[in-house]
Amino acid sequence: MPPRLYVEQPLCEGELVELPPGPARHAQVLRLQPDDALTLFNGAGGEWAARVVRMGRSDVQVRVGAHDPVERELPFELTLALGMPANERMDALIEKATELGVACIQSLVCERSVLRLSGERAQKKVEHWCGVAVAASEQSGRTRVPQIAAVRSLPEWLQGLPRDDATRRFVLSLRDAVPFDPAEVAGPALFLSGPEGGLTAAEESAARAAGFTPLSLGPRVLRADTAPLAILAALAVPHRSLR
Repeated sequence: MPPRLYVEQPLCEGELVELPPGPARHAQVLRLQPDDALTLFNGAGGEWAARVVRMGRSDVQVRVGAHDPVERELPFELTLALGMPANERMDALIEKATELGVACIQSLVCERSVLRLSGERAQKKVEHWCGVAVAASEQSGRTRVPQIAAVRSLPEWLQGLPRDDATRRFVLSLRDAVPFDPAEVAGPALFLSGPEGGLTAAEESAARAAGFTPLSLGPRVLRADTAPLAILAALAVPHRSLR
C-alpha cells in the first residue's frame, strides 16, 4: 500500500504540487524516489493517487493523479470533551481516538486536572496534538483529520455551548447514571469525560444543567484515558466498513 500524506491545500488531478515542509520531510524519511507511488488527502473528502516527480534536499514535487471519493468516516460526528490526562497519555488518547473516527477533541481544564495548560504553553500543546492527529489519520486511512480545539476551562466551555444544538450530550458518570447503550446513539453526539479523579459533583451538576445525560460504562472504574476510547470503540466498530 502506498504511503499516505496529508496536504493542507486544494488538490486537482494532473497538477504538479510541491509538498509543504511537513509532508516533504515525511516523504524524505520514507526514502521515496522519483516515480514512487503515494496517496494524498487534504481533509476535504476522498484521496488522490500521486507519484513522486522530484526529490530534492529540502523539497519534493509530486504529480497528482485521479481522485478516489472513498469515504472512511463514521456516519455521524462524534466529539470528545476531555479533562486532559497527564504525561504522554493525552498523545496516545488523541492517536487512538483519531483511529476510531472522532470528529473533534475538546481539551478541558477541570478542578481535579493534573495537567493545567494556558497561554503559549497551551497553544504549543494543541499544535503538537494536531500533528499527532494528522499522523494517525495518515496511518489509519482516514480522509479527514479531526479538529483539535483550543484548551478551555470546563465552566467557560459549558457556558459557550449552543442552546439549540441537535447534538446529543452525555457525561460519563459514577453517580446515578444510566447504562451506556451504543444502539441509542444514531446521530451526532458529544461525550464529556473527566480527568484523573473524575469531575467534581459541582462540575457534573453544571454539565447536567447544560443538557448532558449521565452515562455509566459499568461497575469498573476506567482511567481518564481509557473511558473515552471505550465509548468510541463501542460506537465505531459496528461502522468500521463503510466503503
